[in-house]
Amino acid sequence: MILTGDRPTGRLHLGHYVGSLKNRVKMQNESDYEKMYVMIADSQALTDNFDNPAKIRENLIEVALDYLSCGIDPEKVNIFVQSQVEELTELTFYFLNLVTLSRLERNPTVKSEIKLRNFETSLPAGFLIYPVSQAADILLFDANIIPVGVDQEPMLEQTRELARSFNNIYGEIFTEPHAILPENKQARRMPGIDGAAKMSKSLGNAIYLADDKATVKKKVMSMYTDPDHINIDDPGKVEGNIVFTYLDVFSNESHFEKYLPEYKNLNELKVHYQKGGLGDVKCKKFLIKVLEEELAPIREKRAYYEQNLDQVLEILEKGTQEARKVGRAKIEEVKKVMGIDYFSDDTYIKEIKKKYTK
Repeated sequence: MILTGDRPTGRLHLGHYVGSLKNRVKMQNESDYEKMYVMIADSQALTDNFDNPAKIRENLIEVALDYLSCGIDPEKVNIFVQSQVEELTELTFYFLNLVTLSRLERNPTVKSEIKLRNFETSLPAGFLIYPVSQAADILLFDANIIPVGVDQEPMLEQTRELARSFNNIYGEIFTEPHAILPENKQARRMPGIDGAAKMSKSLGNAIYLADDKATVKKKVMSMYTDPDHINIDDPGKVEGNIVFTYLDVFSNESHFEKYLPEYKNLNELKVHYQKGGLGDVKCKKFLIKVLEEELAPIREKRAYYEQNLDQVLEILEKGTQEARKVGRAKIEEVKKVMGIDYFSDDTYIKEIKKKYTK
């Protein structure tokens, strides 16, 4: 089983695309798994947007559009909405008894996210426990393969800990999941166009999948490069140069053949830049063409689904109904091994009748 998902706090960007979305499409087409679930994590998004639910409501459909435009196929993948599967909340509640507050506070991903959102002095409890909620998302569907970015590995480790704790106490019903990371190491944590360590919606340094051609061009032309590469003849650095980081991820030799034939590959382009004599503008214009080749088909699909929103909503509703069905069956299994399936446990009913019958 595979489970993955995204928070609907805004449109998805290139970091999401290379970090997870492309991998999801690849995996859905390989068909060497039993089932694949893709979740729009609106409940989790509310943990740090509790005072602005309209933001989640508006972006739910944006994420769905991004999924479909990237090639997520609802015939192969079950797309569902987290808040509409009540069993996830129930399993989260049971899991909360199996983890300590100090363990949640030590989670590196949670610590960095708390700092990013300035929650150090006023931390919502729901935000602190979202690793537990995420564990419930994964384990309710018996998912053992999780395509994620590298920053989510601590969350997955906490999921494994909760699965082990539950299995040890109540019985072996959960499988410990493992992460599938992008093969391209550069793609595991795409930097922002401003040179920041991570592309982020909140930092405003992202190229979105829904950006039009003119917007992509404008953002690439503003990209952080080598601040010491002032003149074309100056030697340049490729390390930390965002243009070359993006070319590492997106370009291949066919792009050079079509758009920059004076170079055989990216290595030759880098060597020239490092020696001097190659300007940033030329490199950026090449990157624009490379990105357009990737983004144009996505835009075309998105335009179709934007004009057929009833179809999108039907996909979400159908996927959510299926997720509820699967989740209900798993919750019944959980309650049985925990001994809280009182009204369907014949042994329990016989025991209490025997105890109180005179």
